[in-house]
Amino acid sequence: MSKKLELHWIGKDKEILVEPRILIENKELSNIENDENTENMLIHGDNLLALKALEQKYTGKVKCIYIDPPYNTKSAFEHYNDNLEHSIWLSLMKSRLEILRKLLRDDGGIFVQIDDNEQAYLKVLMDEIFGRDKFLNTISVKMSEASGIKMTHASKRLPKIKEYILVYKKEDLVLNEVKIPKKTWDNEYKTIITNITKEEISFIKSVCKNEKRSENEIKKVDELLDKAKYSSLSEVYKKENIQEKDKLKFNFDNAYRIFRTTSVSEKATLQLVKLKKLKYTNVFFSQITPQNKMYIIKGDFDENKKKPRTQVIFSDDYLEYNPGDFWTDIKTTGLDNEGAGVEFKNSKKPEALISRILEMITNENDLVLDSFLGSGTTAAVAHKMNRKYIGIEMGEHAYTHCKVRLDKVISGEDKGGITKNVNWQGGGAYRFYELAPTLINEDKFGEMVINKEYSPEMLANAVALHEGYNFNPNKETFWKQSKSTENSYLLVTTKYVDINFLNSIKNDMEDEEYLVIACKNYDKVLEKKYSNIEIKKIPEMLLEKCEFNVENYNLNIINTPIYEEELGSEIDE
Repeated sequence: MSKKLELHWIGKDKEILVEPRILIENKELSNIENDENTENMLIHGDNLLALKALEQKYTGKVKCIYIDPPYNTKSAFEHYNDNLEHSIWLSLMKSRLEILRKLLRDDGGIFVQIDDNEQAYLKVLMDEIFGRDKFLNTISVKMSEASGIKMTHASKRLPKIKEYILVYKKEDLVLNEVKIPKKTWDNEYKTIITNITKEEISFIKSVCKNEKRSENEIKKVDELLDKAKYSSLSEVYKKENIQEKDKLKFNFDNAYRIFRTTSVSEKATLQLVKLKKLKYTNVFFSQITPQNKMYIIKGDFDENKKKPRTQVIFSDDYLEYNPGDFWTDIKTTGLDNEGAGVEFKNSKKPEALISRILEMITNENDLVLDSFLGSGTTAAVAHKMNRKYIGIEMGEHAYTHCKVRLDKVISGEDKGGITKNVNWQGGGAYRFYELAPTLINEDKFGEMVINKEYSPEMLANAVALHEGYNFNPNKETFWKQSKSTENSYLLVTTKYVDINFLNSIKNDMEDEEYLVIACKNYDKVLEKKYSNIEIKKIPEMLLEKCEFNVENYNLNIINTPIYEEELGSEIDE
């Protein structure tokens, strides 16, 4: 038994040998008018089968994964069956998380949204799969108010108003700092510069931040500060006849020139400030510290104070704040205007939530994946933010929700969500894919045979995927149908392989080239005819590799538990 800390449950050690299916584009549902070279994908089908289909091509390619899996609660919603026992739910998640980790780039990250029914179990499971040292944060997201039906049983249990997002990195993820605007004004900022333009103040700030600033830039800053004048906000309100109801707007509009002062932390810097003050007749000047930081100084301070307030701090630098790991500012109700009319009662995630996550770790053209796509929010947000994306949805709402939503994003009809914030005007494209049927099924005699739905090209593509080859037929050399390493090839054929067929290939091969021929039948005397040609028979060569003819990995149980839901029994609705 392993001595490491890990989670155990019934069925954990049962290996699931998932069949790698090929993906078949449904060209009638693809939307590629604006970009025939699009790499965006919308996939309809079981998400474990779909993830396995992506594994070979996309391992190490995905920058950000966001998933919002079923929460394993009694309150199942229309498009999923949430009623999974703990062990079944954990098995469902384990098999998917293992593939998702493979798909991540080394500098990628995964965000999994969950409620408190399985959060603790999921945390331990993800520690096991990703490594406890790869855990970054548990973000708490306020999802509702403590009011209405939630208060029905408040005397028995505190109402649920939050959910969690577990954040893990693959290896070396660097988070981008995300800041959100404050809604209130700090009254410490009550002084305003009156005679320097916004462009001039912007220049001053940029020079202060640039540690490689030039002497000419420093000189220019001091020239601008030399002419600067200031006044109290109250005097400006009176002079410009600004009414009480308009003061807050005035403050935010002019935040770039409204400031407060604070004391400098280093004694050496304060001495430099006092010396420089003797040389300047004007109030404002700059000061560079021994650590090469550049401050703006307001020189009319009281030198008799131990820590005089000398350094100028502009309010626009502090009108935003980092929300940390407790997000209360995102509107999570009343999302009817998001998704261009797509309905997904109680389960639609806010575009602002996904947008913040993507801002944290992605840039334009990075690849984003959501394998529980739901109403299509992740794909829609990624599309508007110019990220590449793969969305997987198992139900009919891949057609009725996700496709409809993305089509309206592309046409520019989607005016909700983050559309205005990112100035989305429409455009872009995606391809729609279905999972191919199982490659091998059982005939009426109980024999395992190649599925009759497979064309020769589909068969060649599927066998290549099983064997780890890249299906890319060489137009000049027919037997170079799929390629693995530089000199290793795979040929899948429905023809009977005899000596003439084999020799026609051998005569065309270089000594260092190696070929596997997968066929339905062949002359047995040819098995070891040539050392650099191996012959395998299909479907026998594949039968032990995976489970065939399994269409659904959502439950892995015979009968789904059914719960009688009593009115008002759930306080998290």
